[in-house]
Amino acid sequence: MTFSWENFLSRHRDEIVLAWKKRLKNDVSEDYAQRSLEELQVTTETAYDANSSMIAYNDYAPINAFINEISNVRLEEGFSLEDVQKAFELYRKIIVPVLIRESPVQALCENIEAVNNALAYTIYRFSYDFQKKHEKYLKQYAQQLEKDVAERTAELGESEHKYRTLVEDISDGYLALDKDRIAFVNPAFCRMHGCRVNDAMDMSFLLFVAKESHEQVSAIISREIKTGTEPETFEYLRLTKDGESLPTEVNFRPSRFGGQDYNLCIVRDITKRVEMEKRSREIERMTYIGKLITSLSHEIRNPLSSVKMNLQILSKNMILKGNDRKRLQISEREINRLEAILQELLNFAKPVSLQLTRTDINEIVRSCVELLEMKFHRKSIDCQIHVDPTVKEVPADKGKIEQMMINFLLNALDSVDDFGNIRISTCRVEQKDRPYVMIRIEDDGKGISKELLPHIFEPFYTTKTTGTGLGLANVKQIVTAHHGRIEVMALKNSGTAFEVFLPMGETNG
Repeated sequence: MTFSWENFLSRHRDEIVLAWKKRLKNDVSEDYAQRSLEELQVTTETAYDANSSMIAYNDYAPINAFINEISNVRLEEGFSLEDVQKAFELYRKIIVPVLIRESPVQALCENIEAVNNALAYTIYRFSYDFQKKHEKYLKQYAQQLEKDVAERTAELGESEHKYRTLVEDISDGYLALDKDRIAFVNPAFCRMHGCRVNDAMDMSFLLFVAKESHEQVSAIISREIKTGTEPETFEYLRLTKDGESLPTEVNFRPSRFGGQDYNLCIVRDITKRVEMEKRSREIERMTYIGKLITSLSHEIRNPLSSVKMNLQILSKNMILKGNDRKRLQISEREINRLEAILQELLNFAKPVSLQLTRTDINEIVRSCVELLEMKFHRKSIDCQIHVDPTVKEVPADKGKIEQMMINFLLNALDSVDDFGNIRISTCRVEQKDRPYVMIRIEDDGKGISKELLPHIFEPFYTTKTTGTGLGLANVKQIVTAHHGRIEVMALKNSGTAFEVFLPMGETNG
């Protein structure tokens, strides 16, 4: 199935513009909250259409024109750079969930990357444009000071206040460097590094750079300052007061004030951007792993089937002595285990496709427990079920929910010692005015340490000596495909509890 950006962006234009307008009004800042809905409607429509031209047709003219206009407007109205950046960022937060829902799996990474690239261009271009206009203002201001300082002392005070407001209210760090010495710095830079303005003045900029980036930054800032050259942008790791090393971007431009050469720097925290790029790379990696697993499983399954069939024939036709029949049975059992592992790998590699029907969750819980009843009996485990009779049928894929429950119960069996306890319950809950059915599975087994809890849903992560580490990863995929969520917690005394929340909406597939 092919994916058409033109079709996608056209179909969702009104939906995304409406969501964008509402969140601008409610979620960004007081400045945006004071704008009229009519003005925000025009702004979001223009921005959406400009982004659409950039993504669908590689046409950058509309977004360049919009940035030029909006940077003038927002600078004149006193908006902070951070607020405008947040406003642009809302586009990604709104459009990506829609993309995940509608984009073919094979095109999802590419489509998300297209949105990321478009937004990165927009934010960088806006910030650069904002900086240029800001610097132009500063330069004009400095020239005016040199001419009028004698007779315009009163105006000087007012202009200086405007200058301070522009520089100190900007959300990015702003500083002037004389070689490596900080000649001027704004409060935003100090907030990023956990220091005071007075502490930073006349200090070496390298004191605010992590050890890993010292050599790179030192080589750049120690160069001879040549005014009139193009701005330079590079990334480095900044050092915070707490000793953290955080990804940072600096826009580095030579300039001259009062007969002295300086490097003017805008320092920006790019931690969120780096994290998003990391997530994008992880999606690409998992897509590649999925293709590799599918190919390898096909190559391995055929020989395994032949070996298994021949072992079965031999066990029936051969006259076996001593432990020979037992050896054949062990071989056949191990082949069955390998086939199960291959199937688990294939399940993980395939996108989760749901066949939604009206499904009785309580009945699934009971049938899965009955299926494993002999395993509970062998370990003398007490498995208690408490279902809420008001939880009726919900739209779900019965087979996938059964797979999820079996996985939870097998994990609990592995964790619980003989004569232990497993408790399963269901109930109806309301969250954000939406009804959900909650399935809770808890045990009094060995438990999971707090350090390991964040990793248990990662593919191929396991603490067991056997297994692929894909069981809980598959569970997470199933729950996410149902638009639900899953939580895990370590119990106070011992054991673990999983809570799955599935929406109780209408069947849509």
